[in-house]
Amino acid sequence: MKKVITYGTFDLFHAGHYNLLRRAKELGDWLIVGVTAERFDRERGKLNVHNSLIQRIEYVKQSGFADEIIVEEFEGQKIEDILKYNVDIFAIGSDWVGKFDYVKEYCQVIYLERTKGISSTQLRNEKHQIVELGIIGTGRIANRFIPESKYVSGVYVKGVFNPHRDSAKKFYEKNELDFYSSDFEEFSSKISAAYIASPHLSHYNYIMQCLECGLHVLCEKPMVLSKSQAIEVYNFAKKQNLVLLEALKTAYSPGFVHLISLVKSGVIGEIRDVDASFTQIKDGNTREFDPKQAGGSMTELASYVLLPIFKILGIDYKKVQFFPFIKNGIDIFTRGILEYENGNGSFKVGLGVKAEGDLIISGTKGYAYIPAPWWKTEYFELRFEDANQNRKYFYKFDGDGLRYELNEFVHRITTNSSDSAEYLFKKCESIAIIEIIEKFLLIT
Repeated sequence: MKKVITYGTFDLFHAGHYNLLRRAKELGDWLIVGVTAERFDRERGKLNVHNSLIQRIEYVKQSGFADEIIVEEFEGQKIEDILKYNVDIFAIGSDWVGKFDYVKEYCQVIYLERTKGISSTQLRNEKHQIVELGIIGTGRIANRFIPESKYVSGVYVKGVFNPHRDSAKKFYEKNELDFYSSDFEEFSSKISAAYIASPHLSHYNYIMQCLECGLHVLCEKPMVLSKSQAIEVYNFAKKQNLVLLEALKTAYSPGFVHLISLVKSGVIGEIRDVDASFTQIKDGNTREFDPKQAGGSMTELASYVLLPIFKILGIDYKKVQFFPFIKNGIDIFTRGILEYENGNGSFKVGLGVKAEGDLIISGTKGYAYIPAPWWKTEYFELRFEDANQNRKYFYKFDGDGLRYELNEFVHRITTNSSDSAEYLFKKCESIAIIEIIEKFLLIT
C-alpha cells in the first residue's frame, strides 16, 4: 500500500484546499493529513487563523479524501511522522517549492501545482470573507510580499499588474498566480483589494484609480510625497468606505507595539529624547539613487525613523532641521532634528553611509535601548540607574515582516472597520511623516 502525507492549516476551507487533498489522494492508496495546531501556527508566524483546530479537522474530514488525520504540533514533526507511518510520498502545494526538499532523504517529495482560477464563491466561507488581492508592481518588494502572504489567513493573492506586460507575465509565472495584466481596468475587475508596490511617484495615481474602482488599498511607504495628496487619498477612501493602509511593517509588529505601550505607560518617566537610525550600503545603480524617481535616503527610510518619534513625542513639533549630504542629486545621508516643547526627536538615514542602526528612547526615570535592526523589533531593554531594575524583552519578528501589515489590512477589511486599531499607526501620524519628507524635498 502506497502512503501519502500532506500538511496544512486548512483555515477557511476552500476549493484550493479541496483540490490539493484530491490530488494528494490520487498519488497513492492511503492519505494522511496533518492539520496544524494553534500553538504551532503561532510559532511559525501564521497570522489571523479564523477556525479552531476542531473546525479545521472537520473540514478535512468532510472533503472525503483523508484516510487518517493527525495534528502537527512542532517543528521537525514531519520527519518523525514520515518514519512513524512508513510514508512513501510527501505532497505539498507548489508555492512551497524547495522548502521541504530536506525530507527527500526519507521519502519522495511532490509539489502539487497551485489551484488557479478559484471564483469568489469558492473562496468564501459561510461566515468569513477571503480577500482577493492583486499586486501592482513586480519589483523586489512585490517578490518578497508573495511568500509573506502565505502566512496570513483570509487572503488570496490572485494576480499582478504592470504596464509592461512582459514583466507582469514573468511575475505571474514565477509565483503561479491566476492572471496577469497590463490593462488596469481588466486587473481591477478581478480583485477586491490591491497592494501597491510600484515606485514612489506612481503611488498617488494608483491609489486614486484603485479607490475609484472600489478596491481596498495597501500601499508601500511613503504612500505619497506631499501632505495635500495624503489628506486627499485618506479622505477619498473614507468617502468610499474603503480601507487605505500605509504599509509600514514596523508599526504593526508585536515587539514594536509592546515597546510603544511600555514607553507611553511612563515606566521610564517622561520622554525627553527619541533617537532613531536606519542606514544601508546599497548598490548605486538602483532606483533609490535616481533623483528622477524620487530616490534618496529620506524618501526610502525616513518613514521608519520618524515612526517612533511621532508615536512617542506626538506630531506637534515646533521646528525641524535637516543636515543632508547630497551626491549626484540625492541625499545619501541625512541627519534630522525635530524640536518639541519638552523634548527632541533626532534621526539618521543613509543609503551610502553606515551608522549603528539602533533606537534610544530617553526618559526621566530610565531609557529604552533597541539594538539594530530596531525596525524589526525582536529585543529591547529598559535600563535604569539601578541596574537591578533593568528588564529585557524578547519577541519574534517573522520573515520580512510584511505579514504584519497584511494581517492588519485583511483584519480591517473582513471586520468592516476601516479605522479599527488605528492606534497602531494613525492617519495623522502617516500624514505627519509625509509632510516631513515633503519639507525635505522642497529644500533639496
